Amino acid sequence: MPQQATFAPSRRPRAAALLAVIPSAALLLGAVSCSNQPDELTTPCGVVVDGSGSGAATKDGFDAKKKLEETLVPFLKEQKCGTVEFAPITATSLSSSCKVDPVDLDPPHGATTDVEAERTKALRIAAKTSLDELNCARDDRPGSDVWGGIDRIAEKMPTDGPAAKLLVVSDFEQADPEFSIGRDGNIATPAKRKSSIDRLVRDRGLPGIRDMEIFPVGYGMKYANKPSRQKQFEAFWTEVLQERAKAHVDTEYQ
Repeated sequence: MPQQATFAPSRRPRAAALLAVIPSAALLLGAVSCSNQPDELTTPCGVVVDGSGSGAATKDGFDAKKKLEETLVPFLKEQKCGTVEFAPITATSLSSSCKVDPVDLDPPHGATTDVEAERTKALRIAAKTSLDELNCARDDRPGSDVWGGIDRIAEKMPTDGPAAKLLVVSDFEQADPEFSIGRDGNIATPAKRKSSIDRLVRDRGLPGIRDMEIFPVGYGMKYANKPSRQKQFEAFWTEVLQERAKAHVDTEYQ
């Protein structure tokens, strides 16, 4: 009678089985590492710094440097800024020669990168860059073309994606060679205020800040003890920024 063939069960060496498991474990560890990385920062942000004399660290100034140092990093972190651009306020902000490079606050990284350390380094670069822009603004025809400074930063913001957030370190005391807020009673009544704004819009155009969020720092400090003038001042900027330019204003860092 022919002997029936039998097949012994296949036995893979223990080492081979272990090697087969390693790739799966590596993939799992990789997935865990990636999932622990912080979320991407996508908000485009801008910072406008006032180089006018009213920003000096004096009794009558609002100390732009101190306010910038106190608010910049909290603003960038809390608003989840992925990039930040800068613009100066000078006598003629749009044509000012002050120009610094933007800062990437969420540098490219791999699965093993210490993302928080890289972001902290980027924040330090942004802080230094903001002071460079402020120092330049103070030296380059110091003045207070706030309108032009906001317009200039708006031009640097992307036109798609998340709405931009703008930190404007200024007392908003518009005073350039062509227009000074409050001069000759130019905003003293609703009719005069409307006329002044109409002329500015006709001559300069509105800053392109629709749907952007503006965070003023130092706003209206000159009028702290002048309630009637403060009311006129606030009415002017409310009409410009919110009613006409359709931006949102948040006083969180004020």
